[in-house]
Amino acid sequence: MCKGLAALPQTCLERAKGIKTKLGTLLQKPENAFDLIIPYPEKPEKKPEKLQKPTPEEAAQWRESLDRVLSNGYGLATFRSFLMSEFSEENIEFWLACEDFKKTKSPLKMATKAKKIYEDFIQTGGHKEVNIDHFTKEMTLRNLVDPSPATFDLAQSRIFTLMEKDSFGRFLRSEFYQELIK
Repeated sequence: MCKGLAALPQTCLERAKGIKTKLGTLLQKPENAFDLIIPYPEKPEKKPEKLQKPTPEEAAQWRESLDRVLSNGYGLATFRSFLMSEFSEENIEFWLACEDFKKTKSPLKMATKAKKIYEDFIQTGGHKEVNIDHFTKEMTLRNLVDPSPATFDLAQSRIFTLMEKDSFGRFLRSEFYQELIK
């Protein structure tokens, strides 16, 4: 050790070693562009507003399309509960995450959200992995290089179609929906 460093207190030396380690980590070449993203703590979620139960006539209009269900707060909550009962809530969670992602303005926040959505829903083995084909996964991964509001459009469209063709019909026949139209 040089004479100048020997005169420093031990705590300063330990802090300097810690800083050196952190800088060394930052200077390493990342494996991919996602390693460059610095995560920021997310804002606490707002308390959900009290949802107004629809009249039987309003609920009956939901039969027209899945869009009508998802555009109604109570319909969305009911459909989500139905999907949870079928153990397929990852589909609606992914769809909602994509809708939230599209509203993001800051490029840094967009990159952070994109990484999280990819890791949770698209990446093979993600803890909420949705059922999409290999081509859609590859296209989505390519879109992550330069995130934009359209990054997840293809995957979101595929999941919407899956919910529309598969889950929506069962939802309309379910007790969840039948109780609302009585």
